[in-house]
Amino acid sequence: MKKVTIRTIAQKKSKGEKLVMMTAYDFTFARILDEAGADLLLVGDSLGNVIQGQSSTLPVTVDHIVYHTAAVSRGAQRAHVVADMPFLSYHISPEEALRAAGRMMAEGGAHSVKLEGGAEVAPTVARIVQAGIPVMGHVGLTPQSVHQLGGFVVQGKTDAAAAKLLADAKALEAAGAYAVVLEAVPAEVAAEVTEALSIPTIGIGAGVGCDGQVLVCYDLLGLNPDFKPRFVKRYVDGYGLIRGAAEAFAAEVREGSFPTEGHSFHQDPKVVTDPEDGKLAALYGG
Repeated sequence: MKKVTIRTIAQKKSKGEKLVMMTAYDFTFARILDEAGADLLLVGDSLGNVIQGQSSTLPVTVDHIVYHTAAVSRGAQRAHVVADMPFLSYHISPEEALRAAGRMMAEGGAHSVKLEGGAEVAPTVARIVQAGIPVMGHVGLTPQSVHQLGGFVVQGKTDAAAAKLLADAKALEAAGAYAVVLEAVPAEVAAEVTEALSIPTIGIGAGVGCDGQVLVCYDLLGLNPDFKPRFVKRYVDGYGLIRGAAEAFAAEVREGSFPTEGHSFHQDPKVVTDPEDGKLAALYGG
């Protein structure tokens, strides 16, 4: 099993092969999504919404990202793990950004980092790349700037806005970014940017013309019934499945039908008298 690297990612664009990126926040989901064929696993600051229950991504800290990235890195055997740089972790100075990115690599086990913004963050991208840390860019709708943008609205709808978006993407490429996320961008604009760049684009709400696509895993699994943006496709009613399983367990406990004999421990001489060789393994089916 060959690990996905930034070289692999670049080759996929040149070959016309689509990139698959999904978010992951823990070991178990990382393992599942990795085995499902994800090329990249993004430890997104979206964990503020789906893990912490925050109304935005702004409360997420570097410590949070490092913690979750370490868990994801242990579960990913093939996929390239990308750590999201959270709000204010790269805005104060390139040196401070480098320290934060370094923690995500050294402590979190990330293979690269992602940050939001265009030409204004290009010097920071260049500084991080110069230190040997791969950087993924992110333009269009940038959730960390949601208040400045006036909400979660489509970007690049006017000719001037589309030209700026293209200039921002090119600035990131020139600074050394290996890929760029295009979020909430008109499909024709995203296709134009994709054609103009030599690095891959990964779209979310940006049409099929991008070099790859990304979705939050909780969204594609249908784990939040209240979140229904147009760009999300739910592949399963995860919320209903999990709630149904939990309700079935609760009902069986209350009626006394769980645990059955097959789900209970009984005295077994080997389990009781063999404390050194597999006592816990025997108890838990190992």
